[in-house]
Amino acid sequence: MTAVPFAPLAGHKYMNLTTFRKSGQPVPTPVWFAQEGDQIYVVTFATSGKVKRIRANPRVQLTPSDARGKPLGETVEAHARILDSSAQEAAHRALAKKYGVMYWMFAGFWKLQRQTPVFLEITPVS
Repeated sequence: MTAVPFAPLAGHKYMNLTTFRKSGQPVPTPVWFAQEGDQIYVVTFATSGKVKRIRANPRVQLTPSDARGKPLGETVEAHARILDSSAQEAAHRALAKKYGVMYWMFAGFWKLQRQTPVFLEITPVS
């Protein structure tokens, strides 16, 4: 029987995305996420600390949480990568489908603030 890698996240609206500093210190951040197949997608800003840390170390941990980051289940080990602009459409669609009007409202705010969204693709550890 094959284990479902992201099963602990099923039915949750938020998760803690834990990235790691060069020192190894974990930095958990509550984020929206959407799953499509064996990938989890997250949107953030190009200038965020998460992006900087993932560039240095793709190892991440995912834990279902509430909107404030209180853990609500088991943690899953995974790898993250920053999608280039040509590969972002699937992530954009998945997040828009899951969060609907709220996603589009935030996308409008990003545009007004002239923030550049970046999409992360997270895959299970093999």
